[in-house]
Amino acid sequence: MKRTAATAEVFFTAFKTLNRREKEFFFEKIFADSELREDLIDIALIEEAKKLKGKPVSAKDYFLRRRKAIKAA
Repeated sequence: MKRTAATAEVFFTAFKTLNRREKEFFFEKIFADSELREDLIDIALIEEAKKLKGKPVSAKDYFLRRRKAIKAA
């Protein structure tokens, strides 16, 4: 397992051990950050788009293109 995946696994495991109120508080903190909130919305949209026929795009490629578009604007 690569270091990035291992780190993500540690955070995910820690999140799963939180009780309901702690999880709610965690999500409140995440959604209060507008950039992170937008990233999560984008990821959700990408996951939904994967169910449709068309050209596949990875989240990594999508975010790279989005950053380029923002810089160009």
